[in-house]
Amino acid sequence: MNKIVGRKKEIELLQRIVESGEPEFVAVYGRRRVGKTFLIKEFFNNNFTFYFSGSENASMKTQLENFQIAFQNYFNMTIPVPKSWTITFELLRKGISSSRKRGRKVIFIDEMPWIATMGSNFIQAFEYWWNTYASSNPDILLIICGSSTSWMLNKIIKNRGGLHNRVTRQIPLQPFTLKECEEFATKQKMLIDTNQILDYYMILGGVPYYWKQIDKSKGLPQNIDNIVFNNNATLKDEFAEMFNSLFKHSEKYITLVITLGEKRTGLTREGIVDLSNVSDGGSITRMLEELEQCGFIRSYYGFGKKHRDRIFQLIDLFSLFYINFIHGMKNNDEQYWTNNFSTSKHNTWRGYAFEQVCLLHIPQIKHKLGISGVSTNYSSWRSIENSAQIDLVIDRNDHIISLCEMKYSKDEYTITKEYNDILRKRYAIFTDETKTRKTVHTTMITTFGVKHNIYWKNIQSEVVLDDLFAI
Repeated sequence: MNKIVGRKKEIELLQRIVESGEPEFVAVYGRRRVGKTFLIKEFFNNNFTFYFSGSENASMKTQLENFQIAFQNYFNMTIPVPKSWTITFELLRKGISSSRKRGRKVIFIDEMPWIATMGSNFIQAFEYWWNTYASSNPDILLIICGSSTSWMLNKIIKNRGGLHNRVTRQIPLQPFTLKECEEFATKQKMLIDTNQILDYYMILGGVPYYWKQIDKSKGLPQNIDNIVFNNNATLKDEFAEMFNSLFKHSEKYITLVITLGEKRTGLTREGIVDLSNVSDGGSITRMLEELEQCGFIRSYYGFGKKHRDRIFQLIDLFSLFYINFIHGMKNNDEQYWTNNFSTSKHNTWRGYAFEQVCLLHIPQIKHKLGISGVSTNYSSWRSIENSAQIDLVIDRNDHIISLCEMKYSKDEYTITKEYNDILRKRYAIFTDETKTRKTVHTTMITTFGVKHNIYWKNIQSEVVLDDLFAI
C-alpha cells in the first residue's frame, strides 16, 4: 500500500470492509484513469482469490475466453470456454468453493460495463450468482469496478430488479485534490512549489494518470507540449477517447460539453438546447445527468432560485483546457504552450480556471473560514436588474453569507479604488435584491493574498492558495 497517494478515506473504508465479517458487495466507480484499479490492486497487494477484467469493445465470445484464461490461472483447473454467463458464474462458484485460502476471499471484477455486452445476459447471470451464493457466504468480498459511472449507477447501484439494494458499499473515486497532487509530486521527487502545482492542476485536473506523464526534468511549458501538443503526445486524443469510452453516441455528449465550455458561467437546460443543436427531449436530460454523475459538469441553483432555474456548468479542468486551446484550432505547433505561455488568452483562461479550482475545493475554503462543522449551501448569484454576479455564495447556518471573490494573480492582489467600488455596489445590489436578513461578508480567495492597502479593510476574510492545500 505504500505506493498509494492520498485516498485516506477510501483506505479506511476498505479496511473496515475487510474486517466486517459479512459478505460484502463493493462498487467502485469514477472517471477513466482516476486510479480505481490501482487503488484496489495496491490495497490488496494483488492478493485476489479471483481477478477478471473486461476488455473494451470485445465480443461476448472474447470476454468468455478471457474469463477461461483467468479462471485457469487462479484456480489451477482446466475448463472449456463457457458458452454463457450463467455457466461462467457456476464455474466461479465451484472455483471459489475449491479454494484453500482461509478467511476473506476477494473477488475483483474490473471494468464490468465492458463485460456486459448487449444481449449477453451478463447482469441476469451475475445477479443470480450473487443472490443464490455469494450473498450468504461471509467470506466473500466482491469488488466490481467501472469507468462508466452512469452504467455503474443505473445498472447496478440503482438497479430495480434482483440487484436492488444489494451493493453494501460504494466508493465513488474522485480526482486528486491539490493536496493529493502535492503528495504525488513529492513521491515522484518533482521539485515544484504550490504555485507550479496549481498551474499543472488547472490544465490536468487531479487525474493521476495525467500527472504520471510529467517529466520532472522539464519545466511546465515543455511538459504540456510533450503531454498534449506534440504529434505523439500521450493526451493528444484524450478528450475524444475519454467520452468514447464512457458513452454510446459520444458525439452528443461532446457537443454538450463544448457548449458548456464556451459559456463559462453556465447555462440552463433551455440555453443548452438553444446553443448545442442537440434535439430537446428526455435524452438531453439523461445526458446531462450522466455527465454530472461522471464529474464533468455540475448543476446548481442560483441563490434564492427555484428548481426550474437549475444551471449547468463545466467543471472538468482538462476539458476546459482542451476547449480553450485545442478544439477547433488549426495548429501544428508542437511547442504551442511554450510559445503562447503568456498571451492574453492564456491569462484570461487562467483566471477562470482558478475559479473552477476554488469550486472544487470548497471543503478547504470552509476549513480556512473556520466553518468546517457548520452546515452550508453554496450557489452563485446573478442580479435580476443588471450585470452584477457572484460565482460563489456560501450560505451558512451561523447566520452569515460569504460572498466569495476569486482572483488569480502572480503576486499579491491589489484592490484598487475602482474594484472596491465594484465590490461595494455588488454587495448593495445583493442585499437589496435578495432581502436577506443574514450578515453578509466579503471573502477574497486569491493566490498570494490581498495587499494591505486602505481598501483591504473592507473585506472580512481571506483565503490564499496555500489554504487550498490544507486538507
